[in-house]
Order: sequence, then C-alpha cells, then structure tokens
Amino acid sequence: MNERSTAGRGGAARSVEVVVVGSGVTATVMASVLVARQVVQPERIALVGDAAPVGQVAADEDWDLRVFALSKGSRRLLTIAGVWPLLPARKRHAYERMCVWDSAGEPNGRGSLRFDSAELGEPNLGTIVEGRSLQMAGRRAAQAAGVSILETGIADIVVEESLVRMRLTDGRELTSALVIVADGTESPTRQMLGLGVVGHGYDQDALVAHVRTARPHQDTAWQRFLPLGPVALLPLPDGRSSIVWSMPRGEAKRLREFEPDAFGAALTVASGEVLGACELTTPIASFPLKLQYALEYVKERVALVGDAAHAVHPLAGQGLNLGLMDCAALAAVLEESGTGGRSGALAVLRRYERWRRSENLLAATALDGLERLFGTSHPLTGQLRVAGLGALRRLPYLKREFAGRALGTRGDIPEFLRGGE
Repeated sequence: MNERSTAGRGGAARSVEVVVVGSGVTATVMASVLVARQVVQPERIALVGDAAPVGQVAADEDWDLRVFALSKGSRRLLTIAGVWPLLPARKRHAYERMCVWDSAGEPNGRGSLRFDSAELGEPNLGTIVEGRSLQMAGRRAAQAAGVSILETGIADIVVEESLVRMRLTDGRELTSALVIVADGTESPTRQMLGLGVVGHGYDQDALVAHVRTARPHQDTAWQRFLPLGPVALLPLPDGRSSIVWSMPRGEAKRLREFEPDAFGAALTVASGEVLGACELTTPIASFPLKLQYALEYVKERVALVGDAAHAVHPLAGQGLNLGLMDCAALAAVLEESGTGGRSGALAVLRRYERWRRSENLLAATALDGLERLFGTSHPLTGQLRVAGLGALRRLPYLKREFAGRALGTRGDIPEFLRGGE
C-alpha cells in the first residue's frame, strides 16, 4: 500500500519492527524478502523512499538505457521476493555465453577467456534485465507483499538504546527496532548516521547506449579490455546489444559529441569488430565511476545494504548482484537470530557485517585490480594479461570456480538460495 500523507508535524509516532530506506531495486527486494521468509509480518515493515514508478512499461516502448546483468543467484532471490514473476518477459534476455579478451589478444583465441552455459551444465549464464522494468517490478512486489510504502524521505534520525526515531520530510514520525539503509551510493541516511566511507574516483565515465550490429550477438556477452577502459556488448532480445564503455572523463565527453555514424565507427574499432559494424540506435548516456565502501556496515539497530555499503567498477557487472546478496544474507541472519526484525542488536548485525563485508571487499579489490591491470598500455603488462587469461582458460577447475562465483551459485551464500531455479 502507498501512503501519501498531508499530515503536519506532531501526533503519536507510528511504530514498526523494520524500516527499509530507499526506493530502488535493492530496497524493495530487501523489504519483500523479509516478508517472504516470514522474518517480519507485512504490517510491521515500512519502506521509506521517494516516489518511484509502479506500473508497467508499454509493450512498444524501447529498452531503457540502464540494464543489469543478473546472476542465477540473483534470479533465485528475485523469485523468492516475488519480483521475477512480475518482470515482463520482453524486458529480460538470457545469455548463454561470455567472451572476455584483451586488446592485445583475439576473441576466442589467445588472450581470451570464454564461458559457455552448455559446458557448465546450465541453461544460461545469467539474464540481461532492463533497469526501469526491474525497478517497477520490485515496487509492485513490495506492494503485493503488503509492505507499507511511505513516499517521503528521512529528515532526521536518532538511534536510541531500544529503538530508532525518525522524522520524515512530510512531518510524520516513525520508530522501529531496525533500520536498513538502501538509499544508494550517496546515501543521505548513511551520512546522517555518521557511517563513513572510503574509496576513490576513477576519473572515468561509462557510456551506455543500444546498438545494432552487422553480425548477430549469438546470445553472448562480449567484453574487450582496452588501455583506456573496457567495452562490453550485452545481448538484447531484439538482436541489438547494449553497450557499457568505460573511459577517462575527457574522452567520454569527446565521444558523446560525435555524430551517430562517427560514434558507431569508433565503437566498431574499440570492440575489435567482434560483431562487425556498430550502428547507434539510441541517445548516449553516461555515469561516473568510483570505488567506495563503508568503513562499517552496521551499528546498533542499523545495517547498510547495496550501494549504500559499497560501489564497484562495472567491468564485471557485479554491482547489483552484490547488493542483492547483501539482502539475502541479512534476511538469513535475522531469520536465524530467532527474533526476526525485532533484533537490531549489534551482536546479531555484526554477523551480517562479517559475512558480507569480506565478500564485497574481496570483489571490490579484485575489480579495482583488474581495472588497473588492464588499464595500461605497457607492452610487458599486455603480455602478462594475455598469458594470464590463457592460463586460466587451460585450468578447468579454476575456470569452473570462477564461473560458479559469477553465477552466484557458489561461495558463501544463504542456504535458501541453493538449488532451484
């Protein structure tokens, strides 16, 4: 249920067990999975965040420029949360193969690494999903679960010994035993709570657009590492590919000013002509890249999840997948505590922090290292990259372990995400 209030300040504060702050995918999934796992009764959880679209994208409307590559583990979580069944089939596309190669190598040859779902005994490697449709489905799933959706923000927040007091921007007051912060990388709630972050900007932007290519994408996600940054081509259901092209900010600004034909020609060269000539079919958008992680994920009665806790380089497409695994892990910890959403005790929340902070920090460090390793044109480094990718290709166990991690089916994941589809 959505609650738009015109009430003024004052009056008794509403009390719930859990407040989830945010309006994006991570926030809605967090709220829905707590209800689905019966950690919290729907009437005892509130989702607080700015108004977000709830309906469905029109059948003839083009794909949004922001897309996500979701792992098999993320799909399982979205199914449990009731989100996946609400996602239109036309706004998702499974990919069966992935090919990664260095600019000094060749796709499917030296200096490349290829994964095939058939070789792994999987129906696919993951699913490309339109961001706007995913956000709408998440919102509708939270509504269907009976979560109270308060379309407002947090004006002030105070953590007390037994509860958290919040004053909302519309004047209402709210108290809860636990606050889960999922309001994004800049997270004003995290800042109000005094939870610090460290990291650095890459002085890079990622350009995103959809392109038509001369050759079919073969249901394959292609990614080429260039000295200035990686370029990825992700398969869409209509035969086009969605691109994510990372590069220094000045170069990104220069390319955005190109005419469509000139941009397509530059992309064709950057992608090593792996799919032939590229034709731009949409405007170009961009977003800045940075590495960031919170020094602490939790404090008494507070937990951070998703981008509020960590932001990573998009070169492996793991940002949202990491955030969704945060949601699953926190739900599992609260479920195992026996007190569910009533427990904001630091001792309980520390279990979640130890679980996810190490996993996320490992991922962030690895992606940062890859960005640095591949982001240089030094000849010796290029030879090492080619040799390293070739060695990994020749070690089936390591390759399978790497693939399992990317699928979100291996590693330290909650039991309720193992097995099933």
